[in-house]
Amino acid sequence: MAKESMKAREVKRAKVVAKYAEKRKALKEAGDYEALQKLPKNASPIRMHNRCSLTGRPKGYMRQFGISRVTFREMANKGLIPGVKKASW
Repeated sequence: MAKESMKAREVKRAKVVAKYAEKRKALKEAGDYEALQKLPKNASPIRMHNRCSLTGRPKGYMRQFGISRVTFREMANKGLIPGVKKASW
């Protein structure tokens, strides 16, 4: 389980990225890189990190489901994810 502060930091970054998205796009199209440098660092989408939405785990993230592999396995075994079942052959 990730620290609550780490989860909160990622949420805050996502809000800042959304806030400055249009402005960043306009500045990039204009080629005004000096003004782009003056924006907050966290306004860049590159600084965001994918984390499990339930546990906050930063590694083993599955984009299709938005959760980590560990959480995915637990939920799949309990039958909480529709259309997913354990493979057997």
